[in-house]
Amino acid sequence: MSGAALEPVVAATRLEKRFGPVAALAGIDVAVERGRVLAVLGPNGAGKSTLLRILAGLARPSAGTLRYAGGADRRRARAQVGYIAHATFLYPMLSARENLLFAARLHGLADSGARADALLDELGLAAVADRLAGGFSRGLAQRLAIARALVHDPVLVLLDEPFTGLDPVSADRLAERIGALRAADRALVLVTHDLGRAAALADATRVLCDGRVAWSIDERVDAATLEAGYRTAIGTAP
Repeated sequence: MSGAALEPVVAATRLEKRFGPVAALAGIDVAVERGRVLAVLGPNGAGKSTLLRILAGLARPSAGTLRYAGGADRRRARAQVGYIAHATFLYPMLSARENLLFAARLHGLADSGARADALLDELGLAAVADRLAGGFSRGLAQRLAIARALVHDPVLVLLDEPFTGLDPVSADRLAERIGALRAADRALVLVTHDLGRAAALADATRVLCDGRVAWSIDERVDAATLEAGYRTAIGTAP
């Protein structure tokens, strides 16, 4: 990991998000550096997806501060983020390659065709490059969504429940991809209900409950330690 990893790619302080009287986030502190994976865990409705949308620049916080490396403003910061939502949001009537070309052109890439072809090859999609995305299995669609999120070579990669619906082989490939991104000095935030995957991948963990950080650790831990912390945080410890 490079010396640049000392500065967080993104850091949120006392982050709040309210929807009328409901507080989806109530004073969250998170930071993630290059070459590290931060796992964000918690029950449904804990605020995990809301946090990712704010980090991605897709939603504004109600209060708190959000700082990106190099002092990037919200608009420039969005260009540094790759966001993989729970839904793939692919264009079903476009081919795999056309989906990537569209994303590449939105980001203003000079050689969008070469970048699209490189990602299709890298993620094992070259053989289906001309097939319509609407006919893809969940695994293929997820791989294409990952390729689209990486088309502009983002520094920060945000993943919202990426393992949901994947068969074991596809899930293992995705885990390998996350590890490769970490090794390539990217910063990653992983929202997941899969505690085993989180333990295997995360360098730090935050467990959210009712919009607050209920448990946190800033080092790698085994699955048993992570599960014990999680259960304590959400009030289900024996």
